[in-house]
Amino acid sequence: MSGRHSVVVRLDSMGDILVSGPAIRAVAAGSARTTLLVGPRGAAAAQLLPGVDDVLVWDCPWIAAQPASVNGDVLRALIDRVRAIAVDEAVVLTSFHQSALPTALVLRLAGIDRITAVSEDYPGSLLDVRAPTPPDGPEPVRMLSIARHAGFDLPRGDDGRLHVNVAPLLFDLAPGPYLVVHPGTSAPARAYPQQSWSEVVARLTARGWTVVLTGAKDEADLTAALAAAGRQPGITRDLGGALELAELAAVLQRSAAVIVANTGPAHLAAAVGTPVVSLFAPVVSARRWAPYGVESLVLGDQFAACRGTRARACPVLGHPCLSTVSADDVVVAAERLAGRPRI
Repeated sequence: MSGRHSVVVRLDSMGDILVSGPAIRAVAAGSARTTLLVGPRGAAAAQLLPGVDDVLVWDCPWIAAQPASVNGDVLRALIDRVRAIAVDEAVVLTSFHQSALPTALVLRLAGIDRITAVSEDYPGSLLDVRAPTPPDGPEPVRMLSIARHAGFDLPRGDDGRLHVNVAPLLFDLAPGPYLVVHPGTSAPARAYPQQSWSEVVARLTARGWTVVLTGAKDEADLTAALAAAGRQPGITRDLGGALELAELAAVLQRSAAVIVANTGPAHLAAAVGTPVVSLFAPVVSARRWAPYGVESLVLGDQFAACRGTRARACPVLGHPCLSTVSADDVVVAAERLAGRPRI
């Protein structure tokens, strides 16, 4: 390990931070101190990653999905914050549609001597290591390739999967095996229809499963509606809006399987080693963004007309990529991953 202080930059959402975990561990293995520079939506996930010593949060106006205006005072404050912690090296992680160069300019102005990032455009003196565009494949592997071009690699014995630090669960959840259903998404185009979710919950509880519903605070109405669909002999627990991210990780870790669309908790489930039924709308590539490193089953038409559009609202009438997935399809997949049907 060198005596250098490294900063890893990933400025978007929870899932993006989690899939960058192997790259971050690689940088941490070759650094005396590792700081993450992340966006507000990724801050809680950053706190859970192994190898991280400190987290800086910045709402980046050229990365955020709903960006604030570029503000010189905010940028100068960030430059001062980074300069104050005496960073020697930066590795900027970006998705294929993002530019690392504006961020590299900010980091250079903060006095960082060595900066690595991918850039299709000529970077001039903004980058010291211009990493090639990673080949198509899982996003964790793509991000790790950027770290490797910076000269970092995973230590011996690291399996390269997603990992988070998980604290003990401090409350009783269920007396036996349970399934987590996480129905919310950050973009409507990735959502499984609510009526279909209700049918999934009803079928699972009718088959004797305890179903634990999880969601963010703004998804509490959705999880409450689905909780009403559960019926005996199974039990439904509604934890919508009730969990911090660290608690959610503990709940997911103890689940027999997790049923979730393409959203951050799918990657959190993978990071705690739980099998995932992935209801995956093909607006982005499942090859890149399906749960990585755990047993998973991807449901949804990956060749639908919305394929590759990166749409946030469904561009196709009827949302056929996911509306054609039946509740029975989901139940069969969940019980297969859980290892056995309940009845």
